[in-house]
Amino acid sequence: MDALRLAPTVGIVASLAVLVALLAPFLAVEQGSAVGTYYGAGAVNGLSVGLFAAVALVAFAAGREGRSAPDTIAGVTIVLGLFAAVMGLLWAFTVPQSLVTQLTTATWLNSHRWLVVALTIVIPVAAGWYARAQRLL
Repeated sequence: MDALRLAPTVGIVASLAVLVALLAPFLAVEQGSAVGTYYGAGAVNGLSVGLFAAVALVAFAAGREGRSAPDTIAGVTIVLGLFAAVMGLLWAFTVPQSLVTQLTTATWLNSHRWLVVALTIVIPVAAGWYARAQRLL
């Protein structure tokens, strides 16, 4: 598989992974309102990262299938990925650890926000790879 198809495919998978990671606490914590508090406790709402990931997913798919200009999609997904990563970092650094430990006894939730950040970083990396495959960078 060449980079012109593989790079957006990696972006699609990364965007889906971000959305799944954001959904996981809703499935693990009994009280949905507590999860809402968790996502809303930072400087920005953690679910806003999902918005950028969802739009990036659609853009990557459009570029991969040739429905939009690949050079435009590469630029758009770089910007969306950077916004998702910055918003994720801002949220992750400002959520109080005491709130996380009060939500559930599941220890994986302690590192959940950092997993979300790591996954969001893959989006602009894949977009940069896509741009490089087109010789734009």
